[in-house]
Amino acid sequence: MPSPIETIKERLDIVKVISEYVQLKKVGANYRALCPFHSEKDPSFYVSPARQIFKCFGCQKSGDIFAFIMAIEGVEFPEALEILARKAGVELRRESPQKITERQRLYEICELSTKFFETQLHKTKIGREAKKYLLERQISEKSIKDWRLGYAPDTWQGLSNFLVGRGYKREEIVKAGLAVPSNKSNKFDSYDRFRGRIMFPIFNISDIVIGFGGRVFDPKGEKKENVAKYINTPNTLIYDKSRVLYGINKAKTNIIKEDSVIIVEGYTDVIMSHQSGICNTISVSGTSLTPMQLKILSRYSRNIILCFDMDLAGEEATRRSIFLAQKMGFFIKIVKLPNGKDPADLISQDATKWQKRISGAKDIVDFYLQKTLKEYDSEKPEDRRKIIQIVLPIIAQIPSDIEKDFWIKKLAQGLNTDEEIIWEEIKKQEKIGEKEKEIEVGEKTEEPIIPCPSRQELLEEELLMLLWQFPEKVKGLPLLKFSFSKNQELFNFLKKGEEKDKLNPDLKEFVLSLELKFEVESQEREINPDSEIEFYSRELEKIQEKSKINKLIHELKEAEAKSDEKEVESILKKLSQVYQYGKENKKSKKIKKSTN
Repeated sequence: MPSPIETIKERLDIVKVISEYVQLKKVGANYRALCPFHSEKDPSFYVSPARQIFKCFGCQKSGDIFAFIMAIEGVEFPEALEILARKAGVELRRESPQKITERQRLYEICELSTKFFETQLHKTKIGREAKKYLLERQISEKSIKDWRLGYAPDTWQGLSNFLVGRGYKREEIVKAGLAVPSNKSNKFDSYDRFRGRIMFPIFNISDIVIGFGGRVFDPKGEKKENVAKYINTPNTLIYDKSRVLYGINKAKTNIIKEDSVIIVEGYTDVIMSHQSGICNTISVSGTSLTPMQLKILSRYSRNIILCFDMDLAGEEATRRSIFLAQKMGFFIKIVKLPNGKDPADLISQDATKWQKRISGAKDIVDFYLQKTLKEYDSEKPEDRRKIIQIVLPIIAQIPSDIEKDFWIKKLAQGLNTDEEIIWEEIKKQEKIGEKEKEIEVGEKTEEPIIPCPSRQELLEEELLMLLWQFPEKVKGLPLLKFSFSKNQELFNFLKKGEEKDKLNPDLKEFVLSLELKFEVESQEREINPDSEIEFYSRELEKIQEKSKINKLIHELKEAEAKSDEKEVESILKKLSQVYQYGKENKKSKKIKKSTN
């Protein structure tokens, strides 16, 4: 009977799984994309459907479907197994409680809580009132079910007691963000965070509940005025507000399909947009995009359509998001909504109104140029300064000089001034420097430090790649020493001339990545195995010879410092042998070359 891991690999295609996270393009027999694990301009990330592996030739990350999920989701193997088992429809045998990780316990608490809230919405009197309110807001029965909306009862420990009855500890419920530690002013050690609220489960990219948003529901008008309309799960081990994109689990495929993402403010805006057929819609907590959220979105599309409230606070948040997104290589458009309306309002009146607004989204420069020229008097010096202060920084961020020139002409026409003056102002903006730009946009992106392979590592990989394809050519090579044990083991295996099916299974993934490397390089250049194998082996011999000499020279200095004449003589003899071997080796290769 196959193991769950084998069954998952049989049922899931790595291309399909990775395409849920990364925008893949077919290149020959393989697929290529910009690497999701490091920033790059030219794609070096490949997926091989034949081998069911991925490999980035930039940052060197590689592996099977499990390795990808672990890296992209930032989880350990048990969590990756759970994610993929769910995708494949494979039921996993439950581990003992001692073996389940803390993270997994929090996932389970969030899932059980979602079921609890769903039951409360459908089965209790007040819950049915909350459901009636949702239906009146034009959220359909199907959407309520699909988005798993619920209701949190207005009791102090309703959810907590339910979870404790299922075997979870109160401190675990607090760690999941679903309960709040008491200040001991009441009889409880902790109490439910969400009480008397319509509940919106928040899912991660793999469709797993990681947190909640709760909207106050007060049909009798008894709540105090200072009660927040919305509250959210605080940051936990599994929920990080700066990385969360509400609706990404349902929108990701459509974002790739449409090559654009629509970003709105509220949960209901996302749900109603999907309900209306515009399914590449998501929202963020608050109105400022973070570098991590943008990094996640960049896997799917570089085209953003922003739809934020344009009041004073909303506009400032939008501008911050624009600067950050531009800096990270996104192309941005803005949707202007009627005053006092949000997408959910438009859709509930007439879904076509929302669709028209999306179709009519304006380029960010065009949007702000028209807006400022309408709001300010370009004939007044102080208003001209305001127009320039708002529009110019956005133009300055545009990477293309051709596009930049187009908008400078538009701005110059709007201000009835010379283009050269605008260009001078642009140059001043560019001189502000990276440091000030970081202050403007907020937090910096966290880029991983990519280890650069040494020249020896690169030579070894290229040589082994060719020798695996042309094993008969290993016979004439000397016994080389490799820097990594897996490299040495593979070389020794090839040197012995054994059948490929007898290779150590632990080397299978490494060999598959070498095969993929050969396939990719064959498409990009003409490979000459004879000359290249000779070159790589000769260069590796030189490195090894140099390494021996350096080691002996270091030992010689130590021996001389100790005045150990016997040791000095012994080391000098070894040095002489190394030099002599090098000369003879070069001579024999010249003779061999001339006879050929």
